[in-house]
Amino acid sequence: MRFRLTALFLALLVSAAHAAPAPQPVDIPLASGVLHAQLYKPEGAGPFPTVIALHGCGGLGGHSDPVLPRYRDWAERLLKAGNAVLLPDSYGSRELGPQCRVREMHVKARRERVADIAASRAWLMKQAWVAHDRVSLIGWANGASALLWAVRPQSAARDLTPDFRAAIAFYPDCRISAGLGWSTRVPTLVLIGADDDVSSPPACRQMVDGARGRSALARIVVYPGADHDFDRAAGTQLHAAAEHTDAEARAASQKDVAQWLAR
Repeated sequence: MRFRLTALFLALLVSAAHAAPAPQPVDIPLASGVLHAQLYKPEGAGPFPTVIALHGCGGLGGHSDPVLPRYRDWAERLLKAGNAVLLPDSYGSRELGPQCRVREMHVKARRERVADIAASRAWLMKQAWVAHDRVSLIGWANGASALLWAVRPQSAARDLTPDFRAAIAFYPDCRISAGLGWSTRVPTLVLIGADDDVSSPPACRQMVDGARGRSALARIVVYPGADHDFDRAAGTQLHAAAEHTDAEARAASQKDVAQWLAR
């Protein structure tokens, strides 16, 4: 009996040692109000390269989880690579739930969410543990659309601090940006599945192709056979065939993200 209890205690210790790190809640000042965010930070004083991660229209967290599994998985992956990760909660901070099927969105990608990105960057520039010249952006769907607005030359901050180092947009809605002649001041990578029926792969390709020659480096990767949300955690797709194809795209995107951030 004593042996079994000892073994159970040791198993619990090992489990705790391998438990996922918990994010730290932080509050970021806005022009009107407060932007709540979750922060994953490596141990030590830094300075650390830092990624601002922008959730999609479903929001950042759930009822009992401040960070949904798909964002937590990416945050932990980036953290393991030595990055701090800041996840601003654009909807929860304004007492809003998911906005995916809301006809009149009160938080616009090109307006409030761009302001959230600017406020997050300004807050990070005041933190001693941040490598100020290595702050990057990553976003999904609506968050990726906000990212596309935030990296345009017209959206540059009017201060002397370093600009974003890189940006990565997972399946943004590129249709408006493509029509406006989008360009970027920050090296920007767009990742999208060829079978995405929510965002528009042709519009994203048109947007990136149109930016070449008059902007910072812009690149698009279209993963064959992959659907919308292809990078979600394994086991959550509805169909086995989609699971197989998206798993390949997910693995490829993990490598592409790591290489883009290491530039």
